[in-house]
Amino acid sequence: MIERYSRKDLKAIWEDYNKYSIWLDIELAAAEGMEKFKIIPKGTVKKIKPRAKIKVKRILDIEKKVKHDVIAFLTSISEKAGKESRFLHKGMTSSDVLDTCFNIQLKQSGLILLKDIDQLLKSIKKQAIKHKYTLCIGRSHGIHAEPITFGFKILTFYQEFLRNKKRLKNAIEEISTCAISGAVGTFANIDPRVENYVAKKLKLKVEPISTQVIPRDRHALFFSTLGIIASSIERFAVEIRHLQRTEVLEVEEFFGKKQKGSSAMPHKKNPILSENLTGLARLIRSSVIPALENVALWHERDISHSAVERNIGPDATIALDFALDRLDNIIKNLNVYPKNMLKNLNLTSGIFFSQRVLLELTNVGFTREDAYKIVQKNAMKTWSNNSSFYKNIISDQKIINKIPVNKLKKLFNFSYHTKKINIIFRRNLKK
Repeated sequence: MIERYSRKDLKAIWEDYNKYSIWLDIELAAAEGMEKFKIIPKGTVKKIKPRAKIKVKRILDIEKKVKHDVIAFLTSISEKAGKESRFLHKGMTSSDVLDTCFNIQLKQSGLILLKDIDQLLKSIKKQAIKHKYTLCIGRSHGIHAEPITFGFKILTFYQEFLRNKKRLKNAIEEISTCAISGAVGTFANIDPRVENYVAKKLKLKVEPISTQVIPRDRHALFFSTLGIIASSIERFAVEIRHLQRTEVLEVEEFFGKKQKGSSAMPHKKNPILSENLTGLARLIRSSVIPALENVALWHERDISHSAVERNIGPDATIALDFALDRLDNIIKNLNVYPKNMLKNLNLTSGIFFSQRVLLELTNVGFTREDAYKIVQKNAMKTWSNNSSFYKNIISDQKIINKIPVNKLKKLFNFSYHTKKINIIFRRNLKK
């Protein structure tokens, strides 16, 4: 991922030094396990550990010659670690190191992403509570439907990201496995107890059965989860983009005093951050299909998944970390315009009270079909003439013959649509 969309902590997880450090942790843990079970001489790790240093440049230089990253790593370590280094990687295969490391990196990334979601949830909750009773129009198909509150709208995202948090926790649990099982996973040259020891040491679970690799359905779930979270980010971003349109202007991204919106038009204030999130969501989701296709490997293992994971591992996690942080900052600094919400609410002259009139007509004896026709006729008249829906209703003889005007007037009440908001908030914000 390019620097523009990278944050320090997540980026560091995917840098070579961290990767090789994890490799060394795995190798040393395996050697400790072999010592414990008297497979290699006692004191081996004690002699290796102080001399085993990560030299990234040296490893890469060796890899250019040998064309194998794990061999290059082991060769580099052995140059300084002495003759005891011959016991490193005993009975192991490259994937024991690579797959266990990759899962650790995904776990490390996932834990940062969980913190990002927690921070975002706090910001969403704060805005939702602040605007719990801020009236605005609810829209379906982009058309005015019935009144809601802006806090209610925001609360839908709060609940969605709670689900995302649960999904990510499950994905981290799914990916947190370790395989130290040898060339085809049969433990022919390594004791299964060593795998148990390494897993416990590295705070992972033992992979119940591996071939030469950890099964890739685990990774497919992890990246699919990232894709779902990205889609939730985009849903929020698209809503902000719509609400910032000039004709709507119910909310607006914060615009700094020295900020400029267009190289040509000085008046522009564009929702660039939200648009950026839509683009990042596309990028993150693009990792999902390759991750799913990685599940099907030839026989016990091929490396068709390798190049894919070397790219999507860092790119998807770094991009999602950036996107979650960006969305959090948008929400925290969002400009909200209740007056414009009220103005837009009144654009259609009360037409959104149509369902209340419809239901009342059925209460006084009209069939639903007849009631619908009567209300729809008056609603279409309001649409075409930009007239008052209330006035059209009280001018309809069929209606006032059954319902007195003073009762009809009571139907046109905003509080009717917000009377259950508190129940919804309690249900969603309960501990």
